[in-house]
Amino acid sequence: MQEIQIPNSTPASGLINLTHIIYGLHAFAIITGIIGSATIVGSFLGSLPSILAVILNYAKQRDTRGTWLESHFSWQIRTFWFALLWVLIAVALALTIIGLPLTICILVGLTLWVIYRIGRGWLALNDQRTVP
Repeated sequence: MQEIQIPNSTPASGLINLTHIIYGLHAFAIITGIIGSATIVGSFLGSLPSILAVILNYAKQRDTRGTWLESHFSWQIRTFWFALLWVLIAVALALTIIGLPLTICILVGLTLWVIYRIGRGWLALNDQRTVP
């Protein structure tokens, strides 16, 4: 028999704190890319803080169902996987000399997009709002 869950619009404060920590891990990965030798996107996708953040997203996603935090967990997970998809597309294009300029454009745009997504999501979390 399937368990019926009653939606709870108010998440536990521990989940709100965890969501802040997850955004912080992603932001730390971005900052590491800015000040380190890696690129921002490379650090976002390949660094331990960001990978740990995605693992936490998947581990706690079920606990956020029916709350406004559910949108944040989906937002963070989608940001990571779409960034990875675009990096793979950029790498495939980089294999051709003709696609190299497009690769650079994709990576610059992707960098700005990742910063925007983490920033917008974290601001919405501070205001206890959902993200689209």
